[in-house]
Amino acid sequence: MKAVTWHGRRSVSVDDVPDPILQEPTDAIVRITSTAICGSDLHLYEVLGAYMNEGDVLGHEPMGIVEEVGHGITNLKPGDRVVIPFNIACGHCWMCARGLQSQCETTQVRERGTGARIFGYSELYGSVPGGQAEYLRVPHADYGPVKVGSELPDERYLFLSDILPTAWQGVKYADVPDGGTLAVFGLGPVGQFVSRVGRYLGHRVIGVETVPERRAMAERHGIDTVDFSNEVGDHLRDMTAGRGPDAVVDAVGMEAEHSPLGALAQNAVSVLPGSLAKKLIETAGVDRTAVLHCALDAVRRGGTVSLSGVYGGVISPMPLMAMFDKQIQLRMGQCNVRRWTDELLPLVEESADPLGVMDLKTHELPLEQAPEAYKTFQKKEQGCVKVVLKP
Repeated sequence: MKAVTWHGRRSVSVDDVPDPILQEPTDAIVRITSTAICGSDLHLYEVLGAYMNEGDVLGHEPMGIVEEVGHGITNLKPGDRVVIPFNIACGHCWMCARGLQSQCETTQVRERGTGARIFGYSELYGSVPGGQAEYLRVPHADYGPVKVGSELPDERYLFLSDILPTAWQGVKYADVPDGGTLAVFGLGPVGQFVSRVGRYLGHRVIGVETVPERRAMAERHGIDTVDFSNEVGDHLRDMTAGRGPDAVVDAVGMEAEHSPLGALAQNAVSVLPGSLAKKLIETAGVDRTAVLHCALDAVRRGGTVSLSGVYGGVISPMPLMAMFDKQIQLRMGQCNVRRWTDELLPLVEESADPLGVMDLKTHELPLEQAPEAYKTFQKKEQGCVKVVLKP
């Protein structure tokens, strides 16, 4: 089959790889009909290459048609249309029973000290072949896949795999009070959905973004926007009676702009040999934290900062004195996708499209053009917000 494979920093290609086969009774084989490039994929493309191996299959936002199921599967059959959550969870362990599927005790990558396995996401999360491919083996298919109808287009459902539940969780974790204001830093794919979810739940939302096209997209959905600058905290306080927003979602993460020292450190690590790069990441790794620090500065006293953007630094500096003094609550983590999909499925199927799932994709390309798509997405060229690949 054809699949998008990793070959080094800023180097992916579409290669022939072996077709997946059933390995466990609870496996399923899914023929992929749509698969997206996630902002998190860009971390593998740029910063986290030390944990990738030549030829690893990328991608963790797929959906498609069930082709084959193991003998332990009773909830799916060939021909069913499904969305595949990015994290692999069993559904019955202590963590899954408490809605913490991203920490599934059955699939935790204990040798790395990390949470549940993730499709297409490096040694850190199990080196599981990903979904930017023609076919995908889905472990624990007795629990993970979300069965959907056959009438609506893929884009109605595709974002249930990751970014829509990630945004939903980010807003829930932000704990915005009734009548409160939510600021969203970063209006990429997750930030767009965070903003729309916030509006849907009745909050005032202010989006912070440097790219004009992304601000314009958010504004189409009734979001107030401001450009990012060194004075963004003052701007947000001016818009919120001098206090700052009640909650902030950081939808940017480790590769934020305006962080020259963090960028220098990440660039240095990304060109080192793998073993040395891993050692430095695990003992001296820092993120680009300009956005996170701005979020902590902007949020009002007693407010909440929710991190949806991915961070990976082990010694990233934090303004703990200010955080303590302001009594800031901080919540974060990989999304527990299956915790939220039952709430979200009816919303994506509504004819009114209240979360705007049909107004996010800016680029649709055949799988064979994935290398060009990665470059365009990383450079934010051509108004690119979200790329969907069609195998």
